[in-house]
Amino acid sequence: MADYMYDVLVIGSGPAGESSAIAAAKAGKRVAVIENRSVVGGSCAHKGTIPSKSLRHVVKQIIHFKSDSLFREIGDSRRLTFPRVLQSAARVIPKQVELHTNFYVRNRVDVLIGQASFIDAHTISLVLQDGAKEKFTAQDIIIATGSRPYRPDDIDFSQERLYDSDSILEMQHTPRHIIIYGAGVIGCEYASIFSGLGMRVDLINNRDRLLSFLDDEISDALSYHLRDSGVTVRHSEEYEKIESNEHSVTLHLKSGKRLKADAILWCNGRSGNTDSLNLDAVGLKADHRGNLKVDDCYRTSVENIYAVGDVIGWPSLASASYGQGRAVSGGILGDACVQVSDVPTGIYTLPEISSVGKTETELTQARIPYEVGRALFKNTARGQISGENVGMLKLLFHVDTLEVLGVHCFGAEAAEIVHIGQAIMGQKGAGNTIQYFLSTTFNYPTMAETYRIAALDGMNRVSRR
Repeated sequence: MADYMYDVLVIGSGPAGESSAIAAAKAGKRVAVIENRSVVGGSCAHKGTIPSKSLRHVVKQIIHFKSDSLFREIGDSRRLTFPRVLQSAARVIPKQVELHTNFYVRNRVDVLIGQASFIDAHTISLVLQDGAKEKFTAQDIIIATGSRPYRPDDIDFSQERLYDSDSILEMQHTPRHIIIYGAGVIGCEYASIFSGLGMRVDLINNRDRLLSFLDDEISDALSYHLRDSGVTVRHSEEYEKIESNEHSVTLHLKSGKRLKADAILWCNGRSGNTDSLNLDAVGLKADHRGNLKVDDCYRTSVENIYAVGDVIGWPSLASASYGQGRAVSGGILGDACVQVSDVPTGIYTLPEISSVGKTETELTQARIPYEVGRALFKNTARGQISGENVGMLKLLFHVDTLEVLGVHCFGAEAAEIVHIGQAIMGQKGAGNTIQYFLSTTFNYPTMAETYRIAALDGMNRVSRR
C-alpha cells in the first residue's frame, strides 16, 4: 500500500467538512482540512447560515422594540441604517471562527489554507495565499466545498445595486425599496428581514405559491404574514433583463411588468463550488449547477473520493451536512454507512417555520387516513406572556393507530419546538403515537405545552367521528 501523507484529506471546512474530519480524527486517522479562506468555517459561518440568522435576530429585536409601548415611551426615533444593523449582526462571526478553530486544534486536525485542485485521485495541488504551490496526498479524499449563489450567464452582476445572498451582506446603503428575485427559502427569509427594517419589498416568485414543499396551511400562513408586513408577492413571474444606474435598478419581467427599486437581491438557487477543483483530472463531472452525484455512502464514481454537504445538492442544509460528514467518515472507516434522512426543515422567516414528516397533501395522495390537531400560540399562556400572537403547532396523525405522521410549526421558535415531535416520531412501536403528548406533563407556561393542546384538539376530532 502506498505511503500517503494523510489518511483522509477534506476539502472545505464548513459543517460537512468539519464533521467528517473530526469523526475520522477521533478514529485515529491522520486528517487534514483544506480551506480557501484565511480562516475556517466555510460559507456557513461567513456568508450563509450564521450571518443571515444573526441579521434576522437583530431585526427581530428591532421589531419588538418598535412594537412595545413600554419602549416607545423612551421616544428614541433614530433610524437604523442597514450597514449599522449588519455591523451588529456580524459580531457573532469571529466567535464562530474561534469556536471551530479550537475544534480542529483539540482533535489534531491539520488546517491547510489555500485553493485545492486535483492532480490525480490521491494527490491535491494547493495554491497557497502567497502564490506558492504544494502537493498533498491522501488515501481518501472528501469534497465538502459547499455552494455559492447561482448567477445566470445572461446577468451582469457587476452592475450597481444588484446583489446576491453573499454580496448583500456587504451592502453599504439602505434601500427604501428592494426587489427580491426568487422566493425560495433564502428569498423569503430576506423578504422578512427587509420588511422588518421598514423597506418596501417586492418578492418575485417563479412558481404559483410560496415554498410548495411545505404543508399548504403553513405556506398560506407565510404568504399572508409576508403580505401583512408589507411585502408584495408576485407569483408565476420570470425575469427578462435587469438595467441599473447609480440611482436605481429596473427589473424587466417576461409578463411585461417593469419594477423599479433602489436595489435587487438575486436569490434564484445555488451552485456547487466545484469549478476550481480540476475534476477532469480524476474523471469526475459536475452537473449544470456544479453538484456532484454520489451513492448511498456519499462515494462519487471514483472509489476513494467522496462528496458531502451542499456540493451534492438537496437538502443543502447545515444540519444535514453535519450528519452527512459523520456518515461518510463512518463509511470510510468500514462502519455501516447511514444515509441522512428525515431532515426537519428550518426556515427563518419572521415568524419562522419548521416541519418534519408528511404534509396533508402527501397523506391525501397516499390515501392514508389521518386527522389534524392544532394549537394556536395566541391561546397559550406563554404565547400571551411573550406577545406571540402569531403562530401554530399542527400535528398530523393516523386515525386508527394514532401514529404521529407529521409535525408542522409556524411562529416564534418553531425550529426549536419541532424537535419534540421529531423525537416522538423516531420512536418504535407504540411510543410514536399522539398518546405520548396526552400522558406527559409539560412545564407551564411553555411553548412545548402546545403539543398537549394540539393532541387534545386532534383526539376531540377523532371522538366526534
